[in-house]
Amino acid sequence: MTQSSDKPPSNGQTQYNLTQKADQEAFAAHLLARERRRRLLQRVRVALVWLILVVILWFLFSFLNLDVGYVANNANFVMLGIGVTLGVSFVSIAIASIIALFGALGRLSPNPILHGLTTFYVSIFRGTPLLVQIFIIYLGLPQIGQQISARGFPWLGALFILTAIQSGVLALSLNYGAYMTEIFRAGIQSVSRGQWQAAAALGMSRWQTLRLIVLPQAIKLIIPAVGNQFIAMQKDSSLVSVMGVWEITYRANRFARRDSKYMEMFLLAAAVYWVLTIVSEWVLARLEGRMARSDVK
Repeated sequence: MTQSSDKPPSNGQTQYNLTQKADQEAFAAHLLARERRRRLLQRVRVALVWLILVVILWFLFSFLNLDVGYVANNANFVMLGIGVTLGVSFVSIAIASIIALFGALGRLSPNPILHGLTTFYVSIFRGTPLLVQIFIIYLGLPQIGQQISARGFPWLGALFILTAIQSGVLALSLNYGAYMTEIFRAGIQSVSRGQWQAAAALGMSRWQTLRLIVLPQAIKLIIPAVGNQFIAMQKDSSLVSVMGVWEITYRANRFARRDSKYMEMFLLAAAVYWVLTIVSEWVLARLEGRMARSDVK
């Protein structure tokens, strides 16, 4: 960066007089354009690396004598499970977010009962496998419901008997709610204590402070982390296939077992999950970019 002179630059580069506002704006535009070119070049290089890796994988899989025609003929059947996978994931992440919010408030509460309940819940669901939780909810709760019905409360016992999708949503919600409790707690604690005190000085209740001041700021930190949890949940939703839910994995497994085409069908299922992950990451990146621009404004 040099100031302008009467002689033209010998190296052919534009010189800027940064004491002039017009040159300052031109120099800033030049830097932005150069940064965009650098990012574009980086993306092209990464795309080339991906292309090379895909070609290598395709070359290696060619030695397995995979029945590509079989995959093509049955791909539509497997992809029909995308709707179920996304539906289970969306409903579960919404319920998990509500659970996580109340769990975080309980973790931050000075009340020993609330704090004890939430820490106990988080410890149990983070300390046990998700698959075991699915089996307990789907197979264990009906056993409790039968005992309650036998004692003269059939209407109450019926509440413990859930369908496969209901059991899967409940298990995913409770499991991810436990993990996301820490995300919400960290987001709420990121807002300075001084803002709580200032709101109290203005006569605002604790609930008003949380709803009007703290959560709007904390949500900007929480959303990206929740988005990552949603991406992980799309893959963990495959565990509900053990209950017979017709999502991606269950559909792939049906043909794999019937025709002994395990490699073909499970590679297809893996590819579908991979594409869903890529699309979700792209949407999340766009959302984060928009949130970052709103902060600048």
